[in-house]
Amino acid sequence: MKNKKLLTNILFAVVVLAIAAVLLAVRSHNATGGKLTAQLIYGDANAVLDIPLEKDETYSVDTGYYTVHIEVKNGRARFIESPCPDHICEGFGWLSAEDQTATCLPARAVLTIVPVG
Repeated sequence: MKNKKLLTNILFAVVVLAIAAVLLAVRSHNATGGKLTAQLIYGDANAVLDIPLEKDETYSVDTGYYTVHIEVKNGRARFIESPCPDHICEGFGWLSAEDQTATCLPARAVLTIVPVG
């Protein structure tokens, strides 16, 4: 049981990293320089939440594993007050440029700055 959970976590991390690498390659090639938004992809179903950067606000999102907290301020976004065991996602700090990404693996959540639309 313990080995199965570890294998599932490793597989999830590999999939997230592969998706992030593909998105980075595509977006770097097609960088727009236009209006940006924060996008949170989370949970086993890869639900997507677009978070506007224009309004300062805090969002709480239940990923199915943990409730992550995203703060938006001055056109930037970041993970705050994460309940996950390692708090690595908080260490990514503020994201404000296209393709910047922060990941909370225990919560199955990826926060990325993307072009609007």
